[in-house]
Parts: sequence; structure tokens; C-alpha cells
Amino acid sequence: KLNVGVDTIQHGVEGLVYLLTESSKLMISEVDFQDSIRVLGFSDELNKSLLQLYLDNRKEIRSTLGELAPRLPSYHSLEWRLDVQLASRSLRQQTKPAVTMKLHLNQNEDQTAQVLQTDPATLLHLIQQLEQALGEMKMNHCRRIVRNMK
Repeated sequence: KLNVGVDTIQHGVEGLVYLLTESSKLMISEVDFQDSIRVLGFSDELNKSLLQLYLDNRKEIRSTLGELAPRLPSYHSLEWRLDVQLASRSLRQQTKPAVTMKLHLNQNEDQTAQVLQTDPATLLHLIQQLEQALGEMKMNHCRRIVRNMK
């Protein structure tokens, strides 16, 4: 009926879905949305229709996206133990430390446990990397990104 190819219609629908989902994720204002679609070269009437469509459906789109988001496991508790091998048959004097951790996680009301074992040097390196990541989260740029993700 439209005398338009299937690919053109598919790309148009995908573009519209992308525009609405990304705008809803970021909760952009009316002015920002209008500025975003103005560069597409649509008529003023179509721009107003798209704006109204966005304003009418953004909360519903956000709730749907929240339901579709994967549920990641969350931390419950941690048990740890330090094992040190002081000697063996072949080596009378050796020190071989190992840290064993049992990480308890909650996922969808189910509890799971993961057992991890590492040497202290690797554990210290991991701790340093995590502390560095936490330090970067305190930077203004990261705060702005996280605020826009919510």
C-alpha cells in the first residue's frame, strides 16, 4: 500500500524504537528531545507527533525496560580461610600461602555459593584494582554517567 520496500519500513521502525528507548532511558527533557529530532529533517507536524508520542509513553517504556533488565546476583556473605603449606616431603622449609573464599550470593530468592582460591599477591592486586575503580566512581564524569543511567 505504501509502495515502499520492506527494508525501508523495518529500518524506520527500528530507528523509531531506538529513538524512543534511548530517550526514555536518559529521561531527556522536551527541549532536548525536540533538538534531537530536529536534525532528522522531519516536518514540524511530524516532530510534534513524535514529541507527543515520547511524552505519552516514556514512563511505560522505562518500566518495560526495567522489567527486561537482567537480574544480577547480589552479595549475601563471605567466608574466608587462610591456608599455609609450611613443608612437604621434598621441601622441608617452604611457605606457600593460599586464601580460600566462599562467596554467598542471592539471585531471584535463591542462594548460591562460589568457592574461589587465590594467592595473597593476586588478592592484593585485585583489592588495589577495586579501590581504584571506586575512586574513579567519585569523579564528576562518572557520577554524571551513573545519574543518567538511572
